[in-house]
Amino acid sequence: MQTIRLYFIDTVRAFAILMMLQGHFIDTLIDPIYRDPSNTIYAIWVYFRGITAPTFFTISGMVFMYLLLRAYVKGDDKPRIKKGLLRGLLLLGIGYSLRINLIGWLTGHFNFNFLAVDVLQCIGLSLIILVGLYVILKRQSYVLSLVLALLGTACFLTEPLYRTLSLPSVPLFIGNYMSKSHGSVFTILPWFGYMAYGAWLATVFFRHLQKPKFKLFTIIAFFVIGGLLINCSSWFLIKLYHMTGFELLNASANYNYLFTRFGNVLILFSVFYTFERFLKQSLVTKIGQKTLSIYVVHFIIIYGSYTGFGLKRYFYKSLNPTEAIIGAIGFMLIVCFIAFHYAKTNAFLYSIFRRIVNKTNR
Repeated sequence: MQTIRLYFIDTVRAFAILMMLQGHFIDTLIDPIYRDPSNTIYAIWVYFRGITAPTFFTISGMVFMYLLLRAYVKGDDKPRIKKGLLRGLLLLGIGYSLRINLIGWLTGHFNFNFLAVDVLQCIGLSLIILVGLYVILKRQSYVLSLVLALLGTACFLTEPLYRTLSLPSVPLFIGNYMSKSHGSVFTILPWFGYMAYGAWLATVFFRHLQKPKFKLFTIIAFFVIGGLLINCSSWFLIKLYHMTGFELLNASANYNYLFTRFGNVLILFSVFYTFERFLKQSLVTKIGQKTLSIYVVHFIIIYGSYTGFGLKRYFYKSLNPTEAIIGAIGFMLIVCFIAFHYAKTNAFLYSIFRRIVNKTNR
């Protein structure tokens, strides 16, 4: 079976990482007096910022599962499984390390803030879970698809149950993956739901990609289903609630941001998949291939990882809109330049990881 490279995946990843760069820059540094929900430009910015993380998680799950399935067809998935597990562990390690202030520790100012969970830890743990599901179900592809879709739906529907979850008796290292009580920005639930949906999309793509008119059908399906999720998912959940009396459906419908944002993700996918032919081998796709380096560099510059000296320290909530916009553009350019020409996060850290694993296996 001939495998096909999905170039639109890289463009979606590039879009998500660039939106994250400008979003973090503006959100961290703009003066709160300019946060006016009645301002159209600000409202659009908030809207797109809200779908950045769902897009990134969904496309990450899709990329990872697609590569696993491609390796399985070639009969050589063991290296990909090993690489997936290593990448998951690597992301966990980087995620924790970025919150460490070495200078603060060396001067006696130690705290447990570095145990807070963020994007990288959630993606890392999600990758490990996906590897487990793949290993168990890879010979039953339809079952794998069904399980992934059900897991994504379950993560979203049960959100009211863990929305304000607090786990005071659970060790902080574990509890931070489920509760935001101690500073976690992202938790494994509901965000694994987007990873599961992305992995489910990968199974659909891999199974049908070479069929005639698949691309046209998929673009239309993305757009239509995305629109239905945005406009009708709450209505549908309410209807199900009236039919079943299941209170959780009503609670989900009344705070339904997960399904609606997944609808936004699907519409974005339809747009980028439509224009895929114009973006092949472009700078945009190259940016999409450097997301980890870009993430690490941007975190160090804004939040001052390891040293405590970042833009946040000097310009926190102090910029006007003009300064914030110009600064965000310059920030994106600088971070991408560093990531392309100086930062070799992936290769460097992978080489260290491989050495450690190889020594352990001896």
